[in-house]
Amino acid sequence: MIHLLADAGDVWSRLFDFSDYGALVALLRNSIIAGAVLGVVGGLIGVFVMTRDLAFAVHGVSELSFAGAAAALLLGLNVVGGSLVGSLVAAIAIGVLGTRAKDRNSIIAVIMPFGLGLGILFLALYDGRASNKFGLLTGQIVSVDNPQLGYLVAISAVVILGLAVVWRPLMFASVDPDVAAARGVPVRLLSIVFMILLGLGTAVSIQIVGALLVLSLLVTPAAAAMRVSSTPRVVVSLSVLFALASIVGGIMLALGSSIPISPYVTTISFAIYLVCRGVDALRARSGTSGGTRTLAERGGSPAGRARA
Repeated sequence: MIHLLADAGDVWSRLFDFSDYGALVALLRNSIIAGAVLGVVGGLIGVFVMTRDLAFAVHGVSELSFAGAAAALLLGLNVVGGSLVGSLVAAIAIGVLGTRAKDRNSIIAVIMPFGLGLGILFLALYDGRASNKFGLLTGQIVSVDNPQLGYLVAISAVVILGLAVVWRPLMFASVDPDVAAARGVPVRLLSIVFMILLGLGTAVSIQIVGALLVLSLLVTPAAAAMRVSSTPRVVVSLSVLFALASIVGGIMLALGSSIPISPYVTTISFAIYLVCRGVDALRARSGTSGGTRTLAERGGSPAGRARA
């Protein structure tokens, strides 16, 4: 038993070292700010991703965003710019061509392997540092400098402002597109606009958690929030709170560890989802109304109240 405890202590000391934690927090101020900003963006976008059943689309957009970032890395261009181009191309294609769920899923299924294949090709041709390649897949939050933080904050501000402008009609179109179209809401245009905003949000999120794990920031927090509430304001607030807890908590834990940030972000996000699912199960067992169904299924959206 003593030997087992000693071995566990050795493993802990190799993985974690919080001796210089305060100094590291000061040095990585940009990373913490970037994480907080993306937590807000991911939480807000995630509500619409879940309401519109676009979780698969997030993965499709992230793969082409990864390809764009890898191409930029190969050509010596700005990686954020390449990621944005890839995301927007995928988002616009899905928004324009995928008006129906069946068509949308088919388009995403075509885009995903194509984007992933291109990304792998570009990384194979890249002769630079291996850490740059690894960062595109798993994130590189610890290396956020002032210019990158500026890009990230500016793009995030565009996404948040865009969501604020179209929030009410977009929620209406997300909950009941047929009724929204009958009321004169430009459902198709809103779909394209949201996909563009989703593309921007995906591109900046990849800088944090990487292309492979972006779902943990744009989907899981909102999915967890919808498990415990169906009230729109509560869902939005919880989604943002869960995203902030995942990303900022992941950064703070990664500062004293040799493990990359992405496992922490995804683990915290997954743990929050499990807790929320457990709360929902307990409510269902006791007969208390929970948040298992989406906003659309419960009719609890602002759009639903507007129609009443």
